[in-house]
Amino acid sequence: MDGYVHSFESMAAVDGAGIRYAVFLAGCPLRCVYCHNPDTWHRSVGKPISAEALVRKVARYKPYFKTTGGVTFSGGEPLCQAAFICETAPLLSREGIGYILDTSGAVPLTDEVRCAIDRSDGLLLDLKFPDDDLYLRYTGHGIDEVLRTLAYLDEVNKPTVVRTVIVPGINDREDILRRYLDRLNGHRCVRRYELLPFHTMGFFKYENLAIPNPLSDKEALPHDVLERLQSFVNANITLQNA
Repeated sequence: MDGYVHSFESMAAVDGAGIRYAVFLAGCPLRCVYCHNPDTWHRSVGKPISAEALVRKVARYKPYFKTTGGVTFSGGEPLCQAAFICETAPLLSREGIGYILDTSGAVPLTDEVRCAIDRSDGLLLDLKFPDDDLYLRYTGHGIDEVLRTLAYLDEVNKPTVVRTVIVPGINDREDILRRYLDRLNGHRCVRRYELLPFHTMGFFKYENLAIPNPLSDKEALPHDVLERLQSFVNANITLQNA
């Protein structure tokens, strides 16, 4: 089976713990208004690669991984290609390389998706909004699958770092963040909750693709706002595995 890869990033340092080899798989079911990778939406933009060929590429970087690094499957939405990840997982394991998933959690929990989750070292789970209305308005997709994924991560106690992009004028207030915390408090899988700043670095991709940019009038989130909101979150989240 081939996977369809949009791009690779070796020596990545922001896609999980340690030094990572990031594999950006093509295809995503969501259309988030703040997406900075609209060029990954369609699987057709990806280049095919076999599991064996991918592992050969990754294995060259083993000396840099040490005990904390490894592969991060990102996207797009990596769990749209869960079968490919499941095929790749034992090959990575034979090389002594682990992987994590950077996912929206919006893909139905098929056996293949559970397999990809179960074999992973953990997840970066993007909780985009706290309720169904905001999900539908800003991603075109509901929250139900995300909540089912979160419940499954609890069931198997898979270490999970939850992340949320903070967009000025949309979810940059403490009262909205309390609603996110209501969703997360009490989940035993959650190890940390990180806020990420909205930025404009991907705006040129909308122009290149000749597609509308819903947030073209937005400016990047100021760093001091992000720090203040992260402090609020840190003070109010309850982590069972802290």
